[in-house]
Amino acid sequence: MTETINAEPVVISAETPKIKESVVKRKTIVYQAPIDPAVMRVSGEKLKCDLFATFFGLFKPKAEEIQFVSMEKYYEPFMVVSGKYFLDYYRKSTYRFKVDDAVKEVVLLDHKFVPEGSSYGKNARTVSLNGEERLEKEAKAFLILNKEGKDAALDKLPSAPSEKNHKKIFKEFGITEFPEKADVNIVRERIAKRPADLSRIVEEDFEISERSVIYTPRFKFVFKNTKSGEEKVLVLDGVTSEKL
Repeated sequence: MTETINAEPVVISAETPKIKESVVKRKTIVYQAPIDPAVMRVSGEKLKCDLFATFFGLFKPKAEEIQFVSMEKYYEPFMVVSGKYFLDYYRKSTYRFKVDDAVKEVVLLDHKFVPEGSSYGKNARTVSLNGEERLEKEAKAFLILNKEGKDAALDKLPSAPSEKNHKKIFKEFGITEFPEKADVNIVRERIAKRPADLSRIVEEDFEISERSVIYTPRFKFVFKNTKSGEEKVLVLDGVTSEKL
């Protein structure tokens, strides 16, 4: 018989511990647009013919055939959030082991068990023990999300100095802020998942250690092909002037 070593009494609480949450205050950052709109317009003119290229870019219209329609400056938001989740929990489990066919009873830890038939064979019998297993689960996430709450590529978010008065920019461009808990809820859905086989919780922690919403400037150009009447849009990064 297997010897039980360092057995400790199990104290089961009827109450589920309340999840411990720690969420930092969200920061709002608005990038400056270091490039003058006139320079952005020049960049747009350089790229306008590419918009209407055909046959894998081999054939492009003449520059004079592409007409400038409009230019609009706007701000594209990104949520940057970092969090972690910890869960100390029990799950129920059944342990089965084979015994000789002649065994009538098994006594373990002062409990009596009667062997039963099993799928191991007609001469094999098993004893089943119901118990619990204690496990720990930990998950972390660092996310950069677009305005739809989907993962955004890191290269879509350049580095730039920030405006001192972001509220002035918000008013000028009619920017609406994200709901206060939008980023927190997304991280929670990603990592704070309780296992389906959980039976009871010892400890549960959810922490958001970094939260920022960064608004980066964009320039949207509309050009028209005077021959075909077709219009196309070109978007340039307001920090790097790169085509997006």
